[in-house]
Amino acid sequence: MKDFFLIKGLDGKKALNGTVSVNGAKNAVLPAMAGALLFKDSIMLENVPHIDDVIHLGEILSDMGVLVDITGRHTLMIDPSKITKTDLDYTLAKRMRASIILTGPILARFGQVSFPHPGGCVIGARPIDLFIDAFQKMGATVEEKENLYVIKSKGKKLHGAEIFFKMQSVTGTETIMMAAVLAEGKTVIKNAALEPEIVSLAEFLVSCGAKIKGAGTSTIEITGGGLLSAKKKIYKTIPDRIETGSFLILGALAADNLEITNCNPADIEIVIRLLKDAGVPIETGKDFIRIVNNAKVKKPFSSFNIKTHEFPGFPTDLQAPMAVFLTQAEGEGVIFETIFEGRLNYTQDLVKMGAAITQWDTHRAMVKGQTPLRGKELDGPDLRAGLAYILAGIVAEGDSVINNIHFVDRGYEQIEVRLKAIGVDIERVSN
Repeated sequence: MKDFFLIKGLDGKKALNGTVSVNGAKNAVLPAMAGALLFKDSIMLENVPHIDDVIHLGEILSDMGVLVDITGRHTLMIDPSKITKTDLDYTLAKRMRASIILTGPILARFGQVSFPHPGGCVIGARPIDLFIDAFQKMGATVEEKENLYVIKSKGKKLHGAEIFFKMQSVTGTETIMMAAVLAEGKTVIKNAALEPEIVSLAEFLVSCGAKIKGAGTSTIEITGGGLLSAKKKIYKTIPDRIETGSFLILGALAADNLEITNCNPADIEIVIRLLKDAGVPIETGKDFIRIVNNAKVKKPFSSFNIKTHEFPGFPTDLQAPMAVFLTQAEGEGVIFETIFEGRLNYTQDLVKMGAAITQWDTHRAMVKGQTPLRGKELDGPDLRAGLAYILAGIVAEGDSVINNIHFVDRGYEQIEVRLKAIGVDIERVSN
């Protein structure tokens, strides 16, 4: 029997108060850890979230002979100088989707890599065709044998190429950008993803000798060269915008006064705008967001439509938490999930709690609010839906049990401790 969360709901009351600090971004630190493979010396990473995905990627790197030293709760030192293998361990790599981000740096540095189809949350088809196509355009050969992809560069190095992504991909952009850092010649990535995590990675690599232009735009140019050198430069992980948005949605649902610190409000501008327009009393500064006197708002929040989109659009990772908000807003809101066709499956469990949600197809659902929610026992199906279930349990009347919390541990550090500090009645129960 695995751990579960026991939550005593607030029955719709806006009773939470206090301050919650945002940790470093999961989706920034993982590519930075992979980027360490581009270096001839060790790199230091700060503001590293203590989450399972960081631990698991560290295990994959360690299995390859990379020294991964946890120098503090939120700091890491990675030394790739004694790497002994270029094959990703099958069992370890299958545990997490992000393992594929290692393939670009490994292939570019050593001329070969093998790996299984990556694992992770089951939220729909997540093909790796764009990775394979890009590697081939850069001069690599690809074989599939014994459930493994075996990729080798034809010469000693990959060569620069013009690569057009048929669909924007954050991980694809980061992986190919890093591969191009050590390739011969110029690589141009078109229809590149625009996310802040890509900009953060590129800026650090440039500070250490990489030649990258255009990160944060749809066209990125990389001129390849030799191994990078950190020379004691430190990568500081940017704030997690998904965690920021998660706490903001929680505050809108269940807080009277809540301050979210160590965040970058500009990275979730779309979320702030939607909630403000719905009637949530929000104040923002350079690195904080406040919900002020929320309990004094007398009229119900108004509903709205969500269409997930690549940055700076509405993040798919906040779609499930925002659905919980829509159950408590007045009117009808349509959710249009444009990225993952399996990401609306959680709505059936919210219906069991009392939500009025009609799923039209694998990509669209309508939420009618306001509806009171009742506590239930639920099995979290993935990281972001698991967090949404926690939000629903906090809002609901009665007790809720949330199982499969290992998914939540993948992306949120000690979530129950941080929620308790602002007034949530939540316990992690171990059997």
